[in-house]
Amino acid sequence: MKFILFISAFALCAFGIAGLVKPDSTQKVNRKGIDIMIALDVSKSMLANDIQPSRLERAKQVITKIIENSPEDKIGLVVFAGRAYLQMPMTIDHAAAKMYLSSASPDDVPTQGTVISDALKMCYAAFNPKEKTYKSIVLISDGEDHDDNAIKIAKQLGKEGIMVNTIGIGSTEGAPIMDPETNSYKTDDKGNTVISKLNEQELSDIAKNGNGLYQLYSTTNEVANNIKNKFSGIGTATISDSSYESFKQYFQYLLGAAFLFLLIEFFISEKRKVKRKSLVALLLFLFISSSSIAQNVKSKIIKGNEAYKKNDYNNAENNYRDAEKLDEKNSIANYNLGNALYRKDNLDGAVASFDNTIKNSTEDITKEKAYYNKGVAYQKAKKLPECITAYKNALILNPQDEDARQNLQRALMEQKQQEQKDKKDQPKDDKKKKNQQQNQKDQQKNQQPKPQPSKISKQDAEEKLKSLLEKEKELQDKLHKIKGAAAGDKPEKDW
Repeated sequence: MKFILFISAFALCAFGIAGLVKPDSTQKVNRKGIDIMIALDVSKSMLANDIQPSRLERAKQVITKIIENSPEDKIGLVVFAGRAYLQMPMTIDHAAAKMYLSSASPDDVPTQGTVISDALKMCYAAFNPKEKTYKSIVLISDGEDHDDNAIKIAKQLGKEGIMVNTIGIGSTEGAPIMDPETNSYKTDDKGNTVISKLNEQELSDIAKNGNGLYQLYSTTNEVANNIKNKFSGIGTATISDSSYESFKQYFQYLLGAAFLFLLIEFFISEKRKVKRKSLVALLLFLFISSSSIAQNVKSKIIKGNEAYKKNDYNNAENNYRDAEKLDEKNSIANYNLGNALYRKDNLDGAVASFDNTIKNSTEDITKEKAYYNKGVAYQKAKKLPECITAYKNALILNPQDEDARQNLQRALMEQKQQEQKDKKDQPKDDKKKKNQQQNQKDQQKNQQPKPQPSKISKQDAEEKLKSLLEKEKELQDKLHKIKGAAAGDKPEKDW
């Protein structure tokens, strides 16, 4: 009986520390509004500053104003570049929407480029087809699309009653793109400075096919008010939503029951009373100590996460390191520390933390994420062989990870380009060595007795010279063809 009471108390303490909760009450909200999905272009071309301070910052200001003008509308956010991601699902929590919006950046999408069609598809997938509401998409981009399907998708959405509005951010004259990684203007594979220009025609065609409005950015208030007027023209529907107001905590009941069981157990006598009581006290002390350490580790990780969300990476790093000191095998602390170090450009430290995560974690999903982030860190450090190995390990654990697959392809392509460059440089080195060898032979020749004049006739010499000239011409023609073919290849755009 004493043993059963003690084990039951132990189990109740465990459930108490787990912090079980239950929704206490719900609030029914009747609203009149529409569902709005916002697609924000976060490709590197949005960092151009032909619109001050940058296209991306102005786009965020416009979206914030649209959210403020839509108090009864559901808002969702999709960010896109080379791929599209659902940054925030449909919600009436506009404060959360602004928080997600403020953190959007090119770093959120590992695959660069601009694929508008993927963003439109992702917005469509985010709508709830069961809700009979009016739906609209607001696309904000510079229109520098690297895909040809956007207009076709917009036409399909228009047929299904989903309005597609577009906002053009940028200028037709264009501007260079500041690359934050190198702190210099972005260049293409030929070394020319990239000039990103606003593609008004495509954005206008998308809006036209999506039965929406195209606007060129002028001022934040004007653009947001025009969007508001456009929404008011499509009507509204009364929708009933449920949201949780509060949660009921149960830990106090569990810990109270555990205390009662231990109290009863204490007063049940037995022969070896003193030793049993000592054992119980020891086990209880060990449990409380381990629980206290676990709580401290969790607290440090939470503080680190809060600092990370505020971009205070130094504070986040310190909290994660404190958590590691308390429990060095905590894979969550290892993983989050790696992310904080990556944000501080401490790539070696980030890789070491991801290695600790892989070593200490027992879950494949956590290991896969650590391998993926390790690959991203290596890719940024230009360590392509290590980067490729990391992505391959991530795909072994999760073959469905499309991000890892695409990043692996990009890394393999970069490696191939580097090998081709090395091969181009190799003939120059070989030619230099041959020239040195030829100079040595000439020196040796000069030291040897001079040969007798050749007895070849003048006619034979002219024929041999003619033959050599023809061979040289053929060689030059081949070289020109090779150079021409190489110059015709189109570089891949990553902005």
